[in-house]
Amino acid sequence: MTDLSGLRTWLDEKLPELARRHGVPGAAVGVLAGDQVAEAAAGELNLRTGVAATTDSLFQIGSVTKLWTSTLVMQLVEEGLVELDAPVTRYLPEFRLAAELVGAGITVRRLLTHTSGIYGDAFVPTTRDEDAVRRYVDEIVPTLPQDVPPGEGMSYSNSGFVVLGRIAEAVRAKPFHQLLREHIGTPLGLRHWAITPEEALLHRTAVGHVPAQDGTPEPAPFWNLPASLAPAGTVLAMAPRELLAFAGAYLDGGGKLLDPATVERMWRPRVAVPDVGMLGGHLGLGWMVFDWDGQRVVGHDGGTYGQSCSLRVLPEAGVALASHANGGDNAAFHHEVVALIADRLVGVRPPAMPTPPARPDEVDPARFAGRFDSSTMALEVTVRPDGSAVARSEALTAEARQLQPEPRVTELVRLDDDRLIATDRLFGTHEVLAFSGGGPESPATHLFRAGRLTRRTA
Repeated sequence: MTDLSGLRTWLDEKLPELARRHGVPGAAVGVLAGDQVAEAAAGELNLRTGVAATTDSLFQIGSVTKLWTSTLVMQLVEEGLVELDAPVTRYLPEFRLAAELVGAGITVRRLLTHTSGIYGDAFVPTTRDEDAVRRYVDEIVPTLPQDVPPGEGMSYSNSGFVVLGRIAEAVRAKPFHQLLREHIGTPLGLRHWAITPEEALLHRTAVGHVPAQDGTPEPAPFWNLPASLAPAGTVLAMAPRELLAFAGAYLDGGGKLLDPATVERMWRPRVAVPDVGMLGGHLGLGWMVFDWDGQRVVGHDGGTYGQSCSLRVLPEAGVALASHANGGDNAAFHHEVVALIADRLVGVRPPAMPTPPARPDEVDPARFAGRFDSSTMALEVTVRPDGSAVARSEALTAEARQLQPEPRVTELVRLDDDRLIATDRLFGTHEVLAFSGGGPESPATHLFRAGRLTRRTA
């Protein structure tokens, strides 16, 4: 069994340095191996108050919540109350999207694997009451388009996971937050966690940080994104030890949550994901599936407004790692933390994050140049005579302009035959744009960017 005794001292010494180097105001990290847990915390939960981060502090886990939503759904599958290949309308008879009748072809499995095509970034508040999720599905989802047809490819959908949460609510006849407590929190005996903002006030809780005008981090103007998207990851917060308890149940063959066969079913690679550096090579049922030097790794990442989380589980080694941060270059921070710990304990590392080649080949205009539009964003790639490229993205709706008020220009160079990479860093990493469809030296038909799939429109 992996011994964590030396890791505790190493974490205490190393974590403050890593947080400072990546501009992270406050961080907490935990590692699970068997019945051992090693934890460390560094920095401050809130730069305005100066409250120190501790190992029992709560950080939002963002989209790692999707693993909890997936667990609730698969519990229903085990009980025979939900079928993966049944249409959503079996459980939500009034379910529909903006396009007439299009919702009828969406199944539970497509929602779990992000292949429904539902536009996923409608962060629209409804209420903060127990009907928040229901009203989102009843009132907001019917206005949403499909950017690609179901099954055409993986396209990350927060809205789709809200629908999954609503299915669990409808079948159990209880609100989502109550399901989290009764079917996950209570069986695992969780203590340092919060399923509502009001509960977070009862704990030592991190505040997100965003860049000020001078580039330094400052506390975010609000704590959580709309509660209407709670099943996608806008509220749930916890200390590393609690997230590791959840991961430990999976390492224990499902523990008190699921059957071993269900765990393997969820971890089986099902949908290929374009290689953009962070999302893994495949999706299982809810889980992202990675390959580290031939070793299977599963997990998920999460980000809210100024907070972020990364969870990695190494099933064969029996190890789980949880990394939390409340600002800074969080993507680079989590990647380095996880890489250093995994190398130290197991002797494997995640693949290096993509970086621009020192001498990139010229970008092929026939392959890459063109316009790729979603329902809310337009992106146009232009190839210059010197072989470099530039992407100009512009919001098409009022809601999208709240997230990106002005057009954004990204300098790009060629990474390989199907990918371009940004020359500048965003959150400590270089953004990768993956193109697919068409043939060699012919126009790509699809663009995969930030987890979203769009079609060529020009």
